[in-house]
Amino acid sequence: ATAPATAQSAVPGVTASVPSSQPASQGTINPPSTPPVPVTVASASTPRTPPTVDASALPHSSDPIGDFARAGAGGPDPFIYFVQAGAYRTPEDAEAQRAKLSLMGVEARVTEREQAGRTVYRVRAGPFNLKDEADHLKDRLDGGGLETALVRVQR
Repeated sequence: ATAPATAQSAVPGVTASVPSSQPASQGTINPPSTPPVPVTVASASTPRTPPTVDASALPHSSDPIGDFARAGAGGPDPFIYFVQAGAYRTPEDAEAQRAKLSLMGVEARVTEREQAGRTVYRVRAGPFNLKDEADHLKDRLDGGGLETALVRVQR
């Protein structure tokens, strides 16, 4: 008896046995004794869907509107940030607060704003392009005993 001939299949790396009683040119292949295992082949042209993220697994944000705006814009933060260390009725009180910040190594400015028919003198540090930078300064000043507020302004 002769050894069975092998024929190349259309799938690379797979050969099929052809019985010796039949010529190889006929291409008759005996069925395998075990069922085939399905194989999934990913091609470079197969589009991949991005993984979904469970929103409940994400950390809680202190600025959900800003997070939403940044996510929708796909670009730089649409806001600039200031750390406000007070709003005063007199320019002298505002200057005293600015001087206190200066002694702490923080450069701040006093700005005037008309509010409800009165002039208010605001003491602010900034502007900051990144919210994290403003948050860092706010935490530092709050830790130093000052009451501060984070102010977000549309660019």
